[in-house]
Amino acid sequence: MKVATWNVNGVRARQGELLAWLAAERPDVVCLQEIKASIDQLPFDLRDVDGYWALWHGQKGYSGVALLVSKALAVAQPSVEHPAFDFEQRIATLDLLVGASPITVASVYVPNGGKDYDAKLRFLAALDMWAEDAARDQRRLVVCGDLNVARTDRDIHPKERKPNQIGARADERASLERVLSRGLVDLGRTLDPDNDDLFTWWAPWRNLKQRNIGWRIDYVLASTPLAARATSAVVQREIGTSDHGPVVVTFGDET
Repeated sequence: MKVATWNVNGVRARQGELLAWLAAERPDVVCLQEIKASIDQLPFDLRDVDGYWALWHGQKGYSGVALLVSKALAVAQPSVEHPAFDFEQRIATLDLLVGASPITVASVYVPNGGKDYDAKLRFLAALDMWAEDAARDQRRLVVCGDLNVARTDRDIHPKERKPNQIGARADERASLERVLSRGLVDLGRTLDPDNDDLFTWWAPWRNLKQRNIGWRIDYVLASTPLAARATSAVVQREIGTSDHGPVVVTFGDET
């Protein structure tokens, strides 16, 4: 199973890039963030993506998430749910039967915090409670998205590090670590532990993306039993014109 997450920073602006990437990469599950469109604004090719169930949760010009599921993986269209703490169309979840038991997949876009830092902390705290409930119920999770927190200074290029900057503060990092403590594994770092240049977002100026001067704020988190089956995690910096690159994780089959 191949799972990908990508903050497209406007799905209509990246429509051609997204469809070409899907055709070439063929992930089984895709989580998108910052789609910045309501479903009535989407062209037909996005409403009905070839080979995928396309499940959109957005609003005009801001925020929004989506889930694309291969029809080879799910023979019927999955139903989408939104936890009670969803606001500004920031989280969508669905259940998939993969192997012996279901997996809950979440596409998540955590607030940046620049305009309302307390709202960011509240969202992270609610995400933690949701993950805690899943762990208690022994539900397997794959949490994908732009979580807008760099776990450590190592996840920020040295040229981008500044004191007390949002995205790297102690309290928001602690909130993300609590989410991870609910039996989740950060697959990007786990599968590429020695890479000091592992970034997923680059500010859109001074050719920072081309120079790989960025932050690692996009994640695929998986419950420990699923994480044990993960074989690769790759950031595709060269794909598209969004300020984020897709993160693609491959899982082996259950034995």
